[in-house]
Formats: sequence, C-alpha cells, structure tokens
Amino acid sequence: MDPQGHEDDLGLAAVARRRAALARERADRAEAAAERHELLAAKPGREIHAHIARTHRRTAACHRDSARLQESFAHRATAWDGGQGTRPRFMTVVAEACGTGSAAITLLDSGRNQLAVAVSDDRSRAAQDLEYVLGEGPGQDAAAQRRPVHVAGREIVERWPGYGPSLTSLGVATVAAVPLQAEDDCIGALTVFDARPATAKPARLTEVAEALTRIVLLGPDADPDLYGGTDLRATVHQAAGILSAGIGCSVADALALIKARAFTEDAPIETVARKIVHGDLRLG
Repeated sequence: MDPQGHEDDLGLAAVARRRAALARERADRAEAAAERHELLAAKPGREIHAHIARTHRRTAACHRDSARLQESFAHRATAWDGGQGTRPRFMTVVAEACGTGSAAITLLDSGRNQLAVAVSDDRSRAAQDLEYVLGEGPGQDAAAQRRPVHVAGREIVERWPGYGPSLTSLGVATVAAVPLQAEDDCIGALTVFDARPATAKPARLTEVAEALTRIVLLGPDADPDLYGGTDLRATVHQAAGILSAGIGCSVADALALIKARAFTEDAPIETVARKIVHGDLRLG
C-alpha cells in the first residue's frame, strides 16, 4: 500500500489519526514478534533470540511514541480543519512530549550544515537561526559528538562564547539536545529550550528523538515536512550560489558573508537571503 495513500484528500487531523493507527498496528506486530522470540530465548543455546526480542521491543516503543505524537497533533489539528484557530505545528506536540515549551529539529548534511529546520515557536526559531549563523550550539555538538548535550545557567555562556549570550538573552536557562541517529549516521539533532533551570530529561529526549528519526522522519509513513512545518534552507544556499558567482568567491565564503550580515543586522538569515536572490541586496 502507498504509505501516503489518499492523504492529499484528507484534513490534517484525519491524516494524523491514520498515521497513529498505522503506528499502533506496527507496535502490536513488533510486540507479538518480541513475545515469540522471548519464548525461544528461554531454550538452551538460543540466546540470540533475547537480543532479537529486545530489538522488537524497542521498535514497538518507537511506534507507540509515534502514535502518541500523531494523536496529540490530530487533537490540535481538529480546530484548524474546522476553519478555526491557527495552523498547528507538529513540533509543538514534540515540545510537550519532551516536557518543555520550545523544541526544534535540525536536519544536517555530512558536513553538519543545516539543510532544514522545524520549530515549535518563535524562541526555538530564533535559537536555531543563531546556531546556524554562528556555527556553534547544542545541536551542532550533539550531532558532532553523537551524544546528548545538557547545559544550564552560566555554563551556557561559558561553553558557547558566541552563541551563549544571545541564547540567554532569549530567556533560555536550560538547553538540551540529542542526536537523530539513523543506522550508522547522524542526520541532525532534537533540541529543547526552557526558561526554567534543569528541567530537561535526557532519557525522555532520546526516546522522542528515536521515534522522530525511525518513524516520523525515515519510517514507512515518514513525513520529513512534518505537516508543512519544516523550513528548508534552500533560499540561503541559493543566495550563497548567487553571491559566489557575483563576487568570485567560494560558496562557503559567500555563505559566511550572508551569515555575518544577518548577525550584524539582527535579521533572520532567510530575510537576508531573499533580498540577495531578488536582487535587493549586494554584498562583497
């Protein structure tokens, strides 16, 4: 069956409920498989089945987390489908699942350059733009080191001299990030930002990140667009290409110039990029 089915004909809430139902079905199948292997593991010489059972249990847990995220989004999307309120963001329910008010996902290439970002609110958007412009921050560290990052209070400024002061000026007292692991690769990071001290629970963030990576982003019903909530950095890279050709520098140097201009003007980097693409701004 086509994983997207007839979703184009459905509202956001109906699509989310459909995906939740599919996730629950897959969780049921994984748990049934785990039970079979657990029985086999009880026999002498069949210890490998214990490992297989644990794998199925972990897969089932990811599907259950995915179902809960989809169901929460469906609840929020019902009003929107009925013509009321504002379009919901999937990352809002991700933030809630993590126990915080602000969360963001960044998708990275092999050089750890941001390809896309999805955020829950204005604070997380501003924080991710800062990380993109300055080239340092929790998402970068979590992806590079492939392990959780949890920083609070004064340590934020001490760890990231460029990024830290700007982050704390947004009212962030605690930041935590975990890598989005895919097989032997890291495709990005999940980061949460909180005005309260030491509220993030790394174990819970890892559970949510696994569900997002294995089920929501890369699974059989994957939706990397996250219901229209993912912003590609395509305009920025297009602007870098235009600037590179215009002033005869490398694309990397052009991108650095765009980031520097955005930081100097305290403007969203996409705003600067659009001006370059439309011919309203010349750098170099």
